[in-house]
Amino acid sequence: MARAGLTPELLTRAGAELADEVGFEQVTVSALARRFDVKVASLYSHLKNSHDLKTRIALLALEELADRAADALAGRAGKDALTAFADVYRDYARTHPGRYTAARFRLDPETAARSAGVRHAQMTRAILRGYDLAEPDQTHAVRLLGSVFHGYVDLELAGGFSHSTPDSDASWSRILDALDATLRNWPSA
Repeated sequence: MARAGLTPELLTRAGAELADEVGFEQVTVSALARRFDVKVASLYSHLKNSHDLKTRIALLALEELADRAADALAGRAGKDALTAFADVYRDYARTHPGRYTAARFRLDPETAARSAGVRHAQMTRAILRGYDLAEPDQTHAVRLLGSVFHGYVDLELAGGFSHSTPDSDASWSRILDALDATLRNWPSA
């Protein structure tokens, strides 16, 4: 029997909050049950298992990120769009580190195809239209942007730039300048 007031949506949001507090890898159905002061069995009428919970958190994070990115990109093009898009990822990771990690959780192909991850790919390609890249270079550029954004954010979250100068904000700005220059001057094959 389902516990009154608990829903999959409520549990997903609580799991996302827990991920931001303790890290995505630490989120389990047991940890969530402790948060609600209920027995683990009470949650199994709403969630299949910890993998199901993590998948739901990942889908929530992808949706939140896509919504923020769409808002940030509205009316922008070129470097302005690139910077806005990159800043969404970095800001989201700083504000919601557990959810940010969840957004990169490996989803099965069917779930991934229905997720907001598709919107992320579409928005990235929309940004690249401003740089006049054809395939396969557009795919190479998508991979470059993802690698730089996620790599930088991961290093920054791990404290990799906390004791060095210039500060990480200055480096982030210069990196975005360099990406813009690279995309405008993409090397021919």
